[in-house]
Amino acid sequence: MKKKLVGVLLTAAMAVSALAGCGSKQAAAPAESKAAEEKTETVQEATEEAEAAEGEEVLTVWCWDPNFNVYAMKQAEALYQKEHPNFKLDIQEKVYTDIEQSLITAAEAGNYDTLPDIFLMQDYSFHKDVANYPEIFTELTDSGIDFSQFSGGKLADSTVDGKHYGIPFDNGATIMAIRSDMVEKAGLTVEDFKDTTWSEFMELAKKVVDANGVPMLTSSGGSEIVIEMLQSAGASPMQDGEVKLVDNAALKKAIEVYKQLIEEGIMVDYTDWDQYIASMNKGEAAGVIQGCWIMSSIQAAEDQSGEWAIVNMPALDEIDGATNYANCGGASWAVSSNCKNTELAFDFLNATFGSSVDLYDELLPNAGVIASYLPAAASDAYGEASEFYGGQAVYKDIVEFAGKVPGIDYGAYYSDIRSALTDAITNVVQNGADVETEIQNAQDTVEFNISE
Repeated sequence: MKKKLVGVLLTAAMAVSALAGCGSKQAAAPAESKAAEEKTETVQEATEEAEAAEGEEVLTVWCWDPNFNVYAMKQAEALYQKEHPNFKLDIQEKVYTDIEQSLITAAEAGNYDTLPDIFLMQDYSFHKDVANYPEIFTELTDSGIDFSQFSGGKLADSTVDGKHYGIPFDNGATIMAIRSDMVEKAGLTVEDFKDTTWSEFMELAKKVVDANGVPMLTSSGGSEIVIEMLQSAGASPMQDGEVKLVDNAALKKAIEVYKQLIEEGIMVDYTDWDQYIASMNKGEAAGVIQGCWIMSSIQAAEDQSGEWAIVNMPALDEIDGATNYANCGGASWAVSSNCKNTELAFDFLNATFGSSVDLYDELLPNAGVIASYLPAAASDAYGEASEFYGGQAVYKDIVEFAGKVPGIDYGAYYSDIRSALTDAITNVVQNGADVETEIQNAQDTVEFNISE
């Protein structure tokens, strides 16, 4: 269409010139000559604009959250435009449920023309969607992106059968945020809580509970913290494509730890998210274990500035390979099968989210985006001391945590596994049910759901 427009405009320009020089042997009147010149200039300007549009390199992007993901894409666009002035992004804001539904609708119809070039996907959806709808994606393994520079735990979410389908974006590394003032009131230091096992942590936590009259930890309930414990041990609930909850020593230990935390008053559960956040902001708990994105909620209590610190989570006792590191939540950028210029999409992603420390340095203070790109930890921005966290260089620490997270595979059944484990944990904690029996029930539930 653009080429046709240029042709039409050029033809019009020629016609104007011909009319100006023919039809009369007399010279054109000054007014007529000026009008003809103006028409020619207008046509030339329109022609130049059309030719410029013809040279544009445009990629369409779907993502959500204008202050976080959309903002990040706009900054990536501006960075890439410095070397590619004709480059543009058509960023379309969509909530994630709409993105996922649009992907599924396109796949089930076998028509991918409606998909954008690039889209943001929740990490937990990759294995499920690649397994069920592989035609949605363009594989990124040979895109030129150096995936070894990203957190292994984060990368595992978008890697299926050894092939890469997403470029990691935000950081979901698990942190244990604790109130340094409450810890000190118990005669302890923040250093005491670093690199602990769960049994060591509980002995320390009891002292904090006694000294302050509040639980050591607050929790949003469900299976989230148990899954973090499981990942910290590098213990997958899937083995060789099959569900492996029964005879999973790390899972059994994690649920037993969870039960002990609740029964001994070390941790309190909230099913209401607002109450969960309020428990931190109102000093009704001395700490929380969660993905690092929880920091924005913690920092909402400005009066607590200087009274928080960040350490790694405890490791499971008596489990081979157990670590103090896990990941919770996050999203990654994917390239759709509808992308007509994959070379451009690969180069853009590689030059920005795949390698630019400058981009991540800009996103950290202005959007709160903590990178899962490991070289970012060495930058000055990540090394800056945080007043809220008592002068600690928390962002540098978090990226280093991310680099130590074990990668585990949930296969295509993350949601099924998490739901079944939530029911199992609830029965153990609230109804006194047997741990092994509930794990077997969870196994049976997941197997039944995925067989349908």
